[in-house]
Amino acid sequence: MRWAGVWFLCPLGLLVLLSAATSPPNILLILADDLGFGDLGSYGHPTSATPNLDKMAASGLRFTDFYASCPICSPSRAALLTGRYQTRSGVYPGVFYPGSRGGLPLSEVTIAEVLKARGYATAMVGKWHLGLGANGSFLPIHQGFDHFLGVPYSHDQGPCQNLTCFPPDTKCFGTCDQGVVPVPLFLNQSILQQPLAFPQLVSRYNKFSRDFIADCARRGHPFLLYYASHILKNCLGETEAPPHYSEETLRTVPLRHRRHTHYPQFGSQEYVGQSLRGPFGDALMELDGSVGLLLQALQENGLEGNTLVFFTADNGPETMRMARGGSSGLLKCGKGTTYEGGMREPAVAYWPGRISPGVTHEMASTLDILPTLAALAGVPLPSVPLDGYDLSPVLFGGGKSPRQMMIYYPSSPSNQLGVFAIRYGKHKAHFFTQGSLQSGTTPDPDCHGLAPLTPHEPPLLFDLEADPAENYNLLEGGAVGPEVLRVLKEIKQHKVLFDQHMEFGESQIRKGTDPALQPCCAPHCTPKPSCCHCP
Repeated sequence: MRWAGVWFLCPLGLLVLLSAATSPPNILLILADDLGFGDLGSYGHPTSATPNLDKMAASGLRFTDFYASCPICSPSRAALLTGRYQTRSGVYPGVFYPGSRGGLPLSEVTIAEVLKARGYATAMVGKWHLGLGANGSFLPIHQGFDHFLGVPYSHDQGPCQNLTCFPPDTKCFGTCDQGVVPVPLFLNQSILQQPLAFPQLVSRYNKFSRDFIADCARRGHPFLLYYASHILKNCLGETEAPPHYSEETLRTVPLRHRRHTHYPQFGSQEYVGQSLRGPFGDALMELDGSVGLLLQALQENGLEGNTLVFFTADNGPETMRMARGGSSGLLKCGKGTTYEGGMREPAVAYWPGRISPGVTHEMASTLDILPTLAALAGVPLPSVPLDGYDLSPVLFGGGKSPRQMMIYYPSSPSNQLGVFAIRYGKHKAHFFTQGSLQSGTTPDPDCHGLAPLTPHEPPLLFDLEADPAENYNLLEGGAVGPEVLRVLKEIKQHKVLFDQHMEFGESQIRKGTDPALQPCCAPHCTPKPSCCHCP
């Protein structure tokens, strides 16, 4: 590198950072909902039709060891946007609901706020699920996003009979919440439609996104577009909840776990019946089609060479829905658990001409996205404790990841129990395990909702490079070698230190709910919530 007539040598990551000082890249961050490690064609599924995502994986950098911070939605999304474990921000236990009093604290600094300091235009499309609050006080436009088109919470958190499906008289698959308002579609802080028409939703998202990209290109503004899809749920079929759990059993499950089912499913007419994989495959095709349209928008506006596209998901698959719930591939269990299937996710970084095609086995996480984007944009990090790292060495130089450890928190973490599991290098130790209703119906009883909270001393210890399915406990079945004992000792020390230094923020979800906070397009109508209908 030459500066003021003098040549310097510097690491590739620093070159990228210095280049960003004059030409910050555009950022397209795509987050799938409840997508399993084994769901994409590029990750080995034989009948998933995902040509656009597969193209990204073939032409970009595909991660094999990429993690969400939590096995359920709201905490995972909070960590992605802040670079901080959800325990710090207070987004625990469980998820937000339509009338939740709490939300992602406005004091938290999001990716959008970090990039706006560099002049970025910012937009968020899709599923927010980080709180609504009084007068929409927790919506994305108060968290650094200039524009928001989407749903403030999960689309199963409303009466399924109020959904508009294709065909119109189709009975929606699965269960959903009753006694709350119909699911609304928001534009910034105003309700556009309630209940929203799901079959037209994705095309609306895509048009909004393409217009935003084109407008930023015309104005010459760098942009952040956060596209949080929730289309992996088709409104197809008439099957009720799987018979694996009786009604008596369901009543024993805590409400926050029982209600958050991410159903009913929905899909657009164009994709119904098009996949060899059935309804879930149809929805996955629709997600892939959206990715293709976004990539096309970048090409049409001459932005492909200056845009980092990053794709991943919020948590593992909801296997209680069997074939309709996604697949974690060879990994153990799924959503709601701290086994690999609950938190290890597909992830692809795509930037033609800047990121070389390949596969990386380096460890990385959604927690690392904020520090990485800040480095690329050349902006300082927030002055708060962060849990992420700059992944530039991995993205641009094939180097080692600065992340050598991953912490696994359950859906409902506590100071008393602390960390449930730790991955350190290739080894993973489970100090506590617990099943989840959302990971039911698999042949493995460890995954099911009735699998109790179980402490392990000594912890269960697995070599994830040799045994990613967590089948073979290294501390069982014979003499334990000195190397394994050394690793176990180091992991135990890391747990003690991490638990000691983790400061739990005030729980935002324990603030409870207030029916008056549920969004209604006709706020003075009666009787609520059924009267909240606006075309």
